[in-house]
Amino acid sequence: MEIKITLFITLLAYAVVISQSFFYLLAMGNVCKNMKPATYIESRKLLDDRLSKTLAAAYYTTLLASIALTAFCVTNPSGLLFISSIISLIALVTDMVLAIKGNQPLNKIINTWTTSEYPMDWEYYRNRWFVFYNTRQAVNLTGFVVLVAGVIFGC
Repeated sequence: MEIKITLFITLLAYAVVISQSFFYLLAMGNVCKNMKPATYIESRKLLDDRLSKTLAAAYYTTLLASIALTAFCVTNPSGLLFISSIISLIALVTDMVLAIKGNQPLNKIINTWTTSEYPMDWEYYRNRWFVFYNTRQAVNLTGFVVLVAGVIFGC
């Protein structure tokens, strides 16, 4: 029963994490790439301010649930659910490292700009942010799909 409860919490928490990826894949990514500098700067600041706390909580919840799930599944180390839980945990940690080492430093730089004072090469920073973010999307969506596959085919 512990595995099922932990699995439910992990899937729910992971879904919250990947919802940000779907938001960017479906709309926000293209919208940001077509914004004028002032609009981009203002929207990045607002998003970063609102998401920094709530998204951190979602990530830490997902991380704790993923670790717990993997610990419960270790009783069957050759089982598909255990293997998929390890892969999804690695994907989640990779996503978090990319965010901390890539996106967050760029967010800090962008947050120092004003809508009237920003570097001439502001698009470089925006594009770098998307390189890190697109990599994170691929990683976290893969982790989630692998976990769902482990649930469906491993139970």
